[in-house]
This record gives sequence, C-alpha cells and structure tokens, in this order.
Amino acid sequence: MSEQIERTLVIVKPDGYRRGLTGEVLRRIEAKGYTLASLQVMTPDRERLAQHYAEHEGKPFYEPLVDFMSSGPATFVVVEGQRCIEGFRILAGATDPTAALPGTIRGDLGRDWGKKVQENIVHGSDSPESAEREIGIWFA
Repeated sequence: MSEQIERTLVIVKPDGYRRGLTGEVLRRIEAKGYTLASLQVMTPDRERLAQHYAEHEGKPFYEPLVDFMSSGPATFVVVEGQRCIEGFRILAGATDPTAALPGTIRGDLGRDWGKKVQENIVHGSDSPESAEREIGIWFA
C-alpha cells in the first residue's frame, strides 16, 4: 500500500546561498529520492516573512530572524515525495548546527557564527499544514 505523496517547502536560507551551498542541498534532496517540483531564487520581503514567521512575532528572536532572512537571496523549493516532510527534517539535522549529527546538512555544513539568530542553512516545513501554508506564501 503506497502512501500519499507529500509536498514540503525547503528554503536554502541567505547564509547557505551566500556560501554557495544551494547545489549541495539540492543534490542531497535529490539523492534522497525526492522531486524538486518548483524552485525560485529571491530576496525575501519582510511582508511575506511576517506571514511565514507569524507564530514567532513578539518573541525576542523574531526581528533578528526577519532581518537575517531578508538580508539577501535565498532559494525556495517545493519538494515532493512520500514522507518528505519528516524525511527532509531528518536530512536537515538539528536546528543548532553544533548539535546536528554528521551526515546531516546542518551537521556537515553548518556552524555557530555567534550571531543573534541561528544561521543554519535550511528551513523545512514541520507538518502538512505548515507546508501547505508556507508553499502558499512563497508560491502563490
């Protein structure tokens, strides 16, 4: 019995884009067997970032996060595949790159830069509901 194909939003954040890691991130996604259904590179605007991070508004890290995410180009990707939401989050590794396991994107490519916000290379939706909402924000 096959499971329904999921869709998730993956973002190669401005730090990953600046460091030239977009290709490596996409390579790992494709090597995992997922499909890149749609892709665009843009500098995120504060209005859409406010929608994307609405649940964090008012938290101490909110403004530094929006500042970081709007600091330069990022790659936005709709990824498809069975259980790709869970699968990509495992592939990405722990949010803190210092604690992320080797073999994960953040474990292999990330580090703590001592900044106000964690620059951890990638974002991946955390649930089917979040994926649908986030894809709608960036791929309207």
